[in-house]
Amino acid sequence: MNTQAQQLNSIKMWLSLVVRMSLFGVALLWPAGTWRWWEAWVLICLWTLFSAVMMIYLFRYDPALLAERMKLIPLQKDQKVWDKILMSLFFIAAIGLYMTPGFDVIRYEWSEPLPLWIEIFAMLVQLPCFLFLWWLMRENTYLSLVVKIDKDRGHQVITTGPYALMRHPMYTAVIILLFAVPVALGSRVGLIPAVILTVLLIVRTYLEDRTLHRELPGYPEYAEQTPYRLIPGIW
Repeated sequence: MNTQAQQLNSIKMWLSLVVRMSLFGVALLWPAGTWRWWEAWVLICLWTLFSAVMMIYLFRYDPALLAERMKLIPLQKDQKVWDKILMSLFFIAAIGLYMTPGFDVIRYEWSEPLPLWIEIFAMLVQLPCFLFLWWLMRENTYLSLVVKIDKDRGHQVITTGPYALMRHPMYTAVIILLFAVPVALGSRVGLIPAVILTVLLIVRTYLEDRTLHRELPGYPEYAEQTPYRLIPGIW
């Protein structure tokens, strides 16, 4: 890749980050009807910092994965039809996850805010999740947003790192984050979309695993050696 192309990709990367984080901020703060919500600003800063660090890392070490992860809408040509349906529902529910806490905690006060120590714990628990996600992206260059067999990049089974313990470790981290976001914002009602999103991810885990068994060479043997999908020793 020449210098001009690298500069162009770098500009696109940072513009994408600005757009994503701006939308994230609007989704949190607009329902609250105020800028003065420190918990929301903490989350915005945490997620912006994590996203920026990951983008810089992938830009340098795995630009192909960065291109996959930077797609704004999780719908692609080679994606399974059932995954398009699930991800459309997931996208809608995710908007609800981000918007509900502002309505709940600040604007309408639907429920009593969670204790401060629980909010802080939920903020802190996101940090090891971020490190875990970085580990996963370092280990697995095929970590696409959608369910597909990436034949163009020579899709192979990954068995190292967390994948030696469970077959879909990213979903485990994402589920923890789904609950950490509304809890960090002090929202009890925000746990409802978190539950819905978790159910969608569990369904997706089952269907994705079935697809990989059928279409990815070596995956059935890997599944025999690593029997657990999300939680070692349980499922």
